[in-house]
Amino acid sequence: MESNSTARVGSLFQTLRFHFALMCLCVLSAYSYACPFSCVCQNTSVTCVNFTEIQLPFNVCGSTQNLSLRGHNLTILTNRSFSPYGTDMDLRALSLQHNNIQVIKSCAFCGLPRLRTLDLSNNYLIIVSSEAFSSLGELRNLYLNYTLNVSGAAQLPSALSTDSLRNLERLDLAGNHLKTIPLFGFDNLNLSTLVLTNNNFETLDQTNITNLNKQKEIRVYLSTNPFKCDCKLHNWLKNDFQCADASGVHCAHPGHLKDKVVGKLGKEQLVCGSKELAAVSYVFLGIVLALIGVVFLMVLYLNRRGIKRWLNNIREACRDQMEVYHYRYEQDSDPRLANVAV
Repeated sequence: MESNSTARVGSLFQTLRFHFALMCLCVLSAYSYACPFSCVCQNTSVTCVNFTEIQLPFNVCGSTQNLSLRGHNLTILTNRSFSPYGTDMDLRALSLQHNNIQVIKSCAFCGLPRLRTLDLSNNYLIIVSSEAFSSLGELRNLYLNYTLNVSGAAQLPSALSTDSLRNLERLDLAGNHLKTIPLFGFDNLNLSTLVLTNNNFETLDQTNITNLNKQKEIRVYLSTNPFKCDCKLHNWLKNDFQCADASGVHCAHPGHLKDKVVGKLGKEQLVCGSKELAAVSYVFLGIVLALIGVVFLMVLYLNRRGIKRWLNNIREACRDQMEVYHYRYEQDSDPRLANVAV
């Protein structure tokens, strides 16, 4: 009986010790991933607005799926800024609007393998590492509107050329003063939407048009750009349906077409087709004639002594011939006319 009692007490003690350890673990876990001060945590979402004490890497519960940091002065995103201690996070959406972010270093978003939406709009990117978006294989939406400095825009093509963005579907580059599409090509991306509104596009060069034509499924947004209306842009908008907001693409130049919808213009309103070809032909002809004239003058200059000698010889020959004619004239004159004269 005593042995049974002792066994029961021992078993009870082990059970209590297990529950106590489990409770301590839960308490420690809750303490470690407590909702950050001044943030709002609801289910799997964490929102922090205008919180001045945020430091990177930012530590939240590993089960957080939606994280929004807005109105902070983060400035630099370093390696694994949102996955501390080298652990992968379950984030699906990360919003970093209005944070004065100027530098994105290599592997800044490493540790977020399931991230699908990244919003970096309304910042001031100056430096973007070529590996800034590495290990984001599940990313579908990337928002970079109103956030690129001139230097950042120049570095962006290298960052977007990574194979990590092979599943990217939407790229928003509105309001960045762009004059060309900051992409080397579209082969490494799976884009279905490219937003380029409110930039400084005056035309689409042939490289951009060729790249777009290779990816027929891409829908491009180009409204609110100061386009110079020419035949190339007009033909692309008329013959291709990739521009989703073609009705909002207006002319800024030339002056007589200002605010006209490019796609609704007739070819007679533009210098297109044979007229354009004729103008180019006349220019080419003028250049050829100018080159021929320059070559002719150079030949004359280089042979000036020979030409002068040749002209002198001709002049002497003409003079000798005239003396011969004069002599024959005197010999053949009528003697009766001479008598009359006497």
